[in-house]
Amino acid sequence: MNKPTDFAYSLTKYLTDYLSVIVGASKNTIISYRDTFKLLMIYASKKKSKRPEKFTLADFNREFILDFLDWIENERGCSIQTRNQRLTAVHAFSKYLQIEYPERMLDFQRIIAIPKKKCNQKIVSFLSVEGIKLLLQQPDTSTDSGRKHLILLTFMYTTACRVQEAVDAMIEDYKFNGINLVKLTGKGEKSRLIPLEKSAIRLMDIYIESCKKNKLFSEKNWLFLNHSGQKLSRQGVTSIIKKYADMARKKRPDLIPMDVSAHTLRHSRAVHWLQAGVDLIYIRDLLGHVSVQTTEIYIKIDG
Repeated sequence: MNKPTDFAYSLTKYLTDYLSVIVGASKNTIISYRDTFKLLMIYASKKKSKRPEKFTLADFNREFILDFLDWIENERGCSIQTRNQRLTAVHAFSKYLQIEYPERMLDFQRIIAIPKKKCNQKIVSFLSVEGIKLLLQQPDTSTDSGRKHLILLTFMYTTACRVQEAVDAMIEDYKFNGINLVKLTGKGEKSRLIPLEKSAIRLMDIYIESCKKNKLFSEKNWLFLNHSGQKLSRQGVTSIIKKYADMARKKRPDLIPMDVSAHTLRHSRAVHWLQAGVDLIYIRDLLGHVSVQTTEIYIKIDG
């Protein structure tokens, strides 16, 4: 049996221990990074004739990474955004390696110095207040599913949560510690508290009492379940939003763009907070952004 290479040892330790235990990275981040290195091994095997069990840290160098990135973009047909996401994972691993192997710091810093490729900035899509009202009028509240969908849409807009934060929300996160706040757990397992408006609280209270009465909650007490009583998936949320956006667009195409998504509701809420005079620093905290520079994009939208 061949002895594991230094690359195999380092990558395994990085993905299984360092990211989850030391850094506290989210599951989605770990999966994304894992997928990057899965692609990297495919590239090494197919294009460099270097099987995974033979790949070493000496092979993991600037020239190899540049070729790998070009392969992702040109041969696999991935977007520049995807190329940059893969480079982010490579950068993060290289920063870890320079601490683990200080004698080879220069080699890893040459990888870290690889710049991200410039690309056209996507236009942030958001709905006006009138557009949000129209969207929330679409669910048929005479049915159980319609009422549940209205609650979900209202929750996502009111809290400006990410789609993963919505599907991960639990009953005990609502009215956290008995106060009219909801706890959201986002990237890096970091939690934040979001105040809820009275109209949203009324809807949530009715929804939760109805679910408890009809024993619709699962044993794990996820806040939003699918029709099978299982935890609602990201795909499920996407499908629900698309359904009602399509319905609303037929009535007022001028208010509802074609690309409405979970992030559209998040962007909309941020813009509406800004328009209502909420301080940008507070909006940053409500959105769970690390830097206010990320939040400043909404100034450009509103300006």
